[in-house]
Amino acid sequence: MTSFADTPRSVLDLATVYEGMSHSEALGQTIETARIADELGYRRFWVAEHHSMDAVASSAPAVLIGAIAAATKRIRVGSGGVMLPNHSSLVIAEQFGTLVALHGDRIDLGLGRAPGTDGLTARVLRRNLAHETADDFPQQVVELMAFFGIIPPLENGLGASVIAIPGRGDAPLIWLLGSSGFSAQLAGMMGLPFAFAHHFAGSAETPRAFDLYRHHFAPSAVLQEPWAMVSAATLVADDPAQAARSALPNNLWALRLRQGGRPGRVPTLADAEAHPWTAAESAFAAERNAQQAIGTLDHVRGRLASLVDATGADEVLVVPQGVDLEEKLRTLRDLAPATST
Repeated sequence: MTSFADTPRSVLDLATVYEGMSHSEALGQTIETARIADELGYRRFWVAEHHSMDAVASSAPAVLIGAIAAATKRIRVGSGGVMLPNHSSLVIAEQFGTLVALHGDRIDLGLGRAPGTDGLTARVLRRNLAHETADDFPQQVVELMAFFGIIPPLENGLGASVIAIPGRGDAPLIWLLGSSGFSAQLAGMMGLPFAFAHHFAGSAETPRAFDLYRHHFAPSAVLQEPWAMVSAATLVADDPAQAARSALPNNLWALRLRQGGRPGRVPTLADAEAHPWTAAESAFAAERNAQQAIGTLDHVRGRLASLVDATGADEVLVVPQGVDLEEKLRTLRDLAPATST
């Protein structure tokens, strides 16, 4: 089994919008984070699709990925992920085929089956939600692979009579994303790399998803051997107390999201400290920190190593946290792969 020290490391960024920040500033910080991650030797830099969320500016992944790819040199750039049920498979094939045509073999297409938003926004996105659900996701993935030419055209003409230009012959590396056993099994059966979202679904069940993925894995035109990645919210500080303090804004935002409604932008540290934390809310924050990788550098390295040991993950997806860009970049620098220059 590969040790954490030798495990490839990648980055997931949500283009976080903090209180008092413009969307332009949030997107600019994401591009700067990608540039630094590229210099530090991280393998991938992903952004995620969310909608109608004040704290997340990455609602148009393909557009943002193009800007990131143009600003970087080596690092793979992609989606973690595109919520495929929100879109036509043809449109996604054209978007990511265009990215491959422009930037070559540096593009990843991570696919999820959740809406990445609330029910009303999902209906506005999809327009035909009553007729199409996440249950159609496996067929959509097959259609996408046919449009890229990864598999032969389908009997209904997709990939033959209906083609993606760019797209056909311009395939990104397709991943399936998930936070459940269903996603893990599907990724395995389709022979695709799998990324588990431990950063928001962290639990003792995480290792089971990796076992299911490997148990159901079948070689495909994309992948001959299983390859799985685990994500973790990560924050490095000088001491445990400072780490817990710096994690407060993200924890308060996560708490508000869990309580329902729109949680707004990520609060400032002052606002998070001023929040009248109940015992139950403080316990929620402490448990969230314990499930993730929040603390001193030694603790964070140990926590990530434990995740790798428990899951057998082939790669770690670092989701940097902090009250500002400098704290996020400190975490990335402290956890940089040994091959960084």
